[in-house]
Amino acid sequence: MVETDPGPKKTHNCDVKGNLQLNGPGSKAVDLGVVPSLKTPVKSDPEKGPNSEKADFEKAIELTGYGRFHYLLLAVCGLVSTSEEMDVISMSFILPSAQCDLDLTTQTKGWLNSIIFIGMMVGAYAWGSVADSLGRKRVLIAISVINGVAIVSSSFSQNYELFMLFRFINGAALGGSGPVIWSYFAEFQPKKKRGAMLSFMAAFWTLGNLFVAGLAWVIIPAEIGGVTGGFVYNSWRIFLLVMSLPSFLVAALLFLLPESPKFLLMTGRQEDALEVFRSIYLMNTGRSKEEYPVKQLLIDEPVNTKPEKQIEPKEPKSKMKKMLSDIVEHSKQLFVPPILKFTTISITINFTFHIGYYGLMMWFPEMFNRFDEWSRTHDDAPADICQVTAYVTRQGTHSDSVACDAHIHSDVFMESLITVAAAIPSNIFAVLGMDRLGRKFFLVFATFSAGLCSAAMYFVYNKTNNLIVSAIFSSVISCGNASLDCLITEVFPTNLRATGVAVSMVAARLGGIIGNVVIAALLDTYCPAPTFIVAVLLASGGLMCLLLPNTTRQALQ
Repeated sequence: MVETDPGPKKTHNCDVKGNLQLNGPGSKAVDLGVVPSLKTPVKSDPEKGPNSEKADFEKAIELTGYGRFHYLLLAVCGLVSTSEEMDVISMSFILPSAQCDLDLTTQTKGWLNSIIFIGMMVGAYAWGSVADSLGRKRVLIAISVINGVAIVSSSFSQNYELFMLFRFINGAALGGSGPVIWSYFAEFQPKKKRGAMLSFMAAFWTLGNLFVAGLAWVIIPAEIGGVTGGFVYNSWRIFLLVMSLPSFLVAALLFLLPESPKFLLMTGRQEDALEVFRSIYLMNTGRSKEEYPVKQLLIDEPVNTKPEKQIEPKEPKSKMKKMLSDIVEHSKQLFVPPILKFTTISITINFTFHIGYYGLMMWFPEMFNRFDEWSRTHDDAPADICQVTAYVTRQGTHSDSVACDAHIHSDVFMESLITVAAAIPSNIFAVLGMDRLGRKFFLVFATFSAGLCSAAMYFVYNKTNNLIVSAIFSSVISCGNASLDCLITEVFPTNLRATGVAVSMVAARLGGIIGNVVIAALLDTYCPAPTFIVAVLLASGGLMCLLLPNTTRQALQ
């Protein structure tokens, strides 16, 4: 700082009019109102003043508090997840009951298990891309309605081909549910709670399994329904009809929720996003929207708007053309570095994981049914899975020499219920530990443990051993599913999240298809192969997660 000569000494005082009087050569009275003083208050900056605050997305969502809105969101999104799992797993309970009505063999059962995954594989990519273009909420409502209608229609189908068609449509709708609902739910969560809450939502899959097993136990053995002429509407069809109810309920409840604020920010709709934050703040705290401290949102990523350099007027694109253009653009970006690495690893992990998850989980009721048949006809004599399968397919109810019997004993439903209930403790563990131990720890632990269980299935020698190993498998694979959902949802940036998760889900559905078809083909012809193939794929796929970045307690990209 440079000092200057102060010149002749001046003194100052105020005259009776309140003017500042400088005493010295050339001094004159000056009105206080026009002289800036060091103590004069500075006019507040509208962007930084006390009544206005800037914040990025993470800060803005934290300032809304955590309360009633987030619990409502969890309930609705959890119900979407429950509904999805109910629709997928319900087929594993229907197959033993429908084998006479639809004239099913082990191979056609495998394709019926797989057709929903083929539909999901087609729908996942399409719906995920549309959600990144049009928004999460509208897509979820459309998916839920289509899904419900397809399930109702399939329950009225009287032949295998028509049943397959409606299950495919059901799958095409469900394919969008997974990637979109996970993106939607994650984009409302503050980073400190995201892992726990995503794990909490993953636990709703277990609830879906429990509901399916419980409802199947109540409805299918009841032999309700009837036959009118050539039209059959029996208990397994009524069970399928009940499975459609959550989809219609979800469609109605989604109208209570707003669009994702992260999506609104990404598409340049800052004021709409700010209004969503105000509404969340009102619901969580009970205070007025005006008290929400954030007045301006900072954009920490490029918004999905057209560049300003386009000067020449162009004919505006229709909504459909713009949507298709966005789908193509989002897809390209997933396969360009640095996102290419995340996409490749995500696809591989989902493929290997879901070969095991759906490949075995959807065959458990069938295997319980086969062990039950062996135990009843052989006085609980010990036998491994291959001996049981050989008996059932050559001399038992699955052979051509015996009349078709679709009756399922209650023990099969009880064992299925125990198997899915075993996932409850592991889901609680995942909720409590996901943000402490990390996504990668849970995924590696779960895939290795599930791989060991899969290999151990070859060595079981009675229905009790089979139940124990199946229950442990269900428990650890459910824990791995929660961590995988967290990791894959968080690794992609917002403008590509739904599309990235959708592409990963396509790989997951392909794994489900191959798992079911391969197990169906090998189980009756070369029995030892399926369990060891699944074991190797689960363990090797889980290790690949170590190549992904750590997303635990990190801000969404």
